[in-house]
Amino acid sequence: MQQVFRPPLPQQPPPLGRNTAWLNALFAAKSAQDGGVIRRSVRSIEREIGRETFEAEVRRRGFHAIEIGGQYIILCNSGQMRVIC
Repeated sequence: MQQVFRPPLPQQPPPLGRNTAWLNALFAAKSAQDGGVIRRSVRSIEREIGRETFEAEVRRRGFHAIEIGGQYIILCNSGQMRVIC
C-alpha cells in the first residue's frame, strides 16, 4: 500500500457552521483519507453544512472541489491540479 503524504493542516479551527459531525464524517471517509475523490450532491452539502462552510473547509485542508451537474467532486489531495480538457 502506497503511503500518501499529507502536509499538516493549518492551525485554524474548523469553520463555524451547522452539523460539524456530518462535515467531519465526510472527510473521515476512507477515500478522503487516502487522498482520493469523494462526491456529494450540491443539495446535500447546502442542506447539511452550507456552501460557505463547505468551501472554507475544502480550502483549509488544501483540497480542490469542482461543481458540475448538481454534484461536488472533492479531490482530497493538496497537490497541484491541472484541468486536461
